[in-house]
Amino acid sequence: MVKTITKARDLVAAGLLAPALENDVDALSTRYAIAITPELAQLIDPTNPFDPISAQFVPSLQELVTTPHEMADPIDDAGHSPLPGLVHRYRDRVLLKVVSVCPVYCRFCFRREMVGPGGDALGGAALDDALAYIAAKPEIFEVILTGGDPFMLSVRRIKDLMSRLAKIGHVKIVRWHTRVPVVDSARITPAFVAALRHDGLTTYVAIHANHAREFTPAACTALARLVDSGVVLVSQSVLLKGVNDTIEALSDLMRAFVVNRVKPYYLHHPDLAPGTSHFRPSIAQGQALMRDLRKRLSGLAQPLYVLDVPGGAIKAPLSGDYVKAGESGMLVLSGEGSWLDYKG
Repeated sequence: MVKTITKARDLVAAGLLAPALENDVDALSTRYAIAITPELAQLIDPTNPFDPISAQFVPSLQELVTTPHEMADPIDDAGHSPLPGLVHRYRDRVLLKVVSVCPVYCRFCFRREMVGPGGDALGGAALDDALAYIAAKPEIFEVILTGGDPFMLSVRRIKDLMSRLAKIGHVKIVRWHTRVPVVDSARITPAFVAALRHDGLTTYVAIHANHAREFTPAACTALARLVDSGVVLVSQSVLLKGVNDTIEALSDLMRAFVVNRVKPYYLHHPDLAPGTSHFRPSIAQGQALMRDLRKRLSGLAQPLYVLDVPGGAIKAPLSGDYVKAGESGMLVLSGEGSWLDYKG
């Protein structure tokens, strides 16, 4: 049975890593976890040094380079966490970090210092406390399930969580953020899909994908199963140098979402996570790509290009009144109306 790749030696055996790099990547993996599912591994072209799937998931020694502006918690989850596993940054919605593991580990992840094997799922008294907090805040309309990847939960735990959220009358929307349908599609069984729905709640699923090649036939089948059940799908992508930072790649990605009935939602500028500078284009480059995308594709295929401002101040659209050139970089408008200096 083919297993998920989690070790440097497995990368070498699969032809995805040069043998000379094994020891260095093994050391790197003690800080930033490795996981590449068989479904994903088969998409990687080991003969192509610029393969966009490899770039997202195969570790690189470039991750050892940390720039002065990078930080372990770039959007300040901790500063907006009233309780373990809960982030309350915006008035009407909260993040509930129900797991710390993922089926795959993205090399650009903004929570890369916090996720990985060995972390506990949010349960017991900690989950009770988080749900009690949500119940006590009538302004909370939406609960966003994240982690880690919340689709790593069992069907039983998903049913239980949805049932408990449905008992909180002011919560109407439950949004799940996941990569599972495109990297481990076999998990999306009819029973799994059924568990995501509950009377009194509207379920959204944000599908994370960054390249059109991730939409394999198996992935498309999993997405169709979700949509056909009544679950609403939206997209979440990151603009990544060497992956989707050309108008051709970005157009193909957005069209792949639309074809699979996933509404393009967010295109994130990469966060200032440690060891990720090699993934970050400039904001000006991203803005130019968005202008070209507007010329090429209909409004149906247009995501909102955003930056999670360092410190968790706001998720700022990178256009119009929210961003302007500064003396030494870009200035981004905070939620309080002040201009923040951004050096990416």
